[in-house]
Amino acid sequence: MEKFVDLASLAIFRTVARELSITRAAQQLGRVPSNVTTRIQQLEEELGVLLFERDRKRFSLTAQGELFLDYADRLLNLAEEAQQVLKPAAPTGVLRIGSMECTVASRLPLPLSRFHQQWPDVRLEISTSPSRQLIDAVRKRRLDCALVALPPGDAEPDPEEIETWPVFREELVLLLPPGHVPVNGPADLAPRSLAAFAPGCTYRGMAEDWLSADGSMPVGFQVQGVSSYHAMLACVSSGSCISVMPRSVLELMRHAAPVKEKPFATVDTALVWRRGFDTPAFAAWRETLVGSSDIVGEGL
Repeated sequence: MEKFVDLASLAIFRTVARELSITRAAQQLGRVPSNVTTRIQQLEEELGVLLFERDRKRFSLTAQGELFLDYADRLLNLAEEAQQVLKPAAPTGVLRIGSMECTVASRLPLPLSRFHQQWPDVRLEISTSPSRQLIDAVRKRRLDCALVALPPGDAEPDPEEIETWPVFREELVLLLPPGHVPVNGPADLAPRSLAAFAPGCTYRGMAEDWLSADGSMPVGFQVQGVSSYHAMLACVSSGSCISVMPRSVLELMRHAAPVKEKPFATVDTALVWRRGFDTPAFAAWRETLVGSSDIVGEGL
């Protein structure tokens, strides 16, 4: 009978894969580096593949290592979930929350603080990505839940797989350079570039749909990828781009640069999670969000 990989080995592998350093991983795990190296070598022997590329200047995951990391994440997260469900007395353990960048900045600081004060035994892991990637991470058990944008009229995630609860209502604004003429449609735009996050961002998709309402993007129009809302604002204030962002985020940066704004759309931010996922920590997080929600009459 073949030997199954134990959870301890998976945890060591995941830490090394994240740190890409035996020394840093050993420090995190409270082990000596030689022990971590031995466990990784034993794991590779059990699996019959190399998980890491090793040379003097580089330590990185192989293609097989990347694939195995995905499974290790899912198995370790599922084991954590099982432990929490079997001990339902009070919220403990880890809760992995994904979110859009804008929601972390403008909506979550207060509920996260309240949650930590009430449930200090829960370790929160917060990560940010565009909505499409967040939903995929929830499906694959990399995240326990996520806050994503659901544009009006778009199909929600499969209700047999993913549960959805609208939490916040965001007013999106179209940002224009200072002194820009009034805009009634894409033809009125002076800049020929949209500053936006990577593909998968709901707000980027809505802006692209507006720009191509007649069937195609305006001639010469490009999308400039940026990694932060501050970068978006800088691109717009320079006169080279337009952008779309929630008013709640713009208010946080009101002092940063002069721009013109135009109402664009209203979009709900929803909490999504796998159907049947119901650990004490997650139930407590949902209850915390209820107290911060600005959508009336649609609570859990």
